[in-house]
Amino acid sequence: MGVLTFTDETTSVVAPARLFKALVTDVDTIVPKVIDAFKSVEIVEGNGGAGTVKKITIVEDGETKFVLHKIDAIDEVNWGYNYSIAGGVGLPDSVEKISFESKLDAGSNGGSIAKLTVNFYTKGDAKPTEEELKVGKAKGDGLFKAIEGYVLANPDYN
Repeated sequence: MGVLTFTDETTSVVAPARLFKALVTDVDTIVPKVIDAFKSVEIVEGNGGAGTVKKITIVEDGETKFVLHKIDAIDEVNWGYNYSIAGGVGLPDSVEKISFESKLDAGSNGGSIAKLTVNFYTKGDAKPTEEELKVGKAKGDGLFKAIEGYVLANPDYN
């Protein structure tokens, strides 16, 4: 098994505590409101903390699909959240697991700096295609911006 690692960083005008709450604590209720493809999120194992597995049901191209999302760690004090895609349509055929390590830091003017490390654990020598990587990044960026937009559109959101 090989490991491919990618890092990314983006900024937000939303303060880290508010953004963390939206991205981690309230994500299961916010995402179905802001992204039409997301239909439901249900806990299939655990209590919401580390070790919890969620089944995220989506509709793509008219077909109902799911992703298994496992929470690896939550650090509310330092605004860190680590999770893995452990099954479903979120995994290319060449990949056993994808892990995400995310952290928010305070940015200038009261905003946030979001840092993300993504590890693709590949099957043997196989690697995800450039197109698979591009599509995955676009979906992640879209999710982040949709949640950020929700917070900005709801000034009373705390």
